[in-house]
Amino acid sequence: MSTLDTAVMTTQEVANRFYELCLDNKMMEVQEELYAQNAASIEPPNVPGLKSVKGLEAIRQKGVEFNDSVEDMHGGYTGKPIVAGNFFAVSMGIDATMKGMGRTKMDEIAVYEVRDGKIVKEQFFF
Repeated sequence: MSTLDTAVMTTQEVANRFYELCLDNKMMEVQEELYAQNAASIEPPNVPGLKSVKGLEAIRQKGVEFNDSVEDMHGGYTGKPIVAGNFFAVSMGIDATMKGMGRTKMDEIAVYEVRDGKIVKEQFFF
């Protein structure tokens, strides 16, 4: 390997870095550093106000829209990742007051697919 080559992170390394950044509440850095440009974000079907999108820019915009819907964040968590093959899963949750909806606690399982050292798909279950 020449000095110009960069090592591709394993799924475990991506999962570990994801967890480290989430603990520091750095979701924008997660996307910038770990997501592929053509990544997909899949939401559960038939959930009002949530949409599945494709492409890093669309995922970023989805995050901005979600953050704009939060009136006050009271807490949240990300569980340690569980890795299997090219996938890792984490439990995640927030306690937030949503604009026009009041205080809500949300818990979910998020599954991430990794290819060539980048997250190519995120899918949420709740």
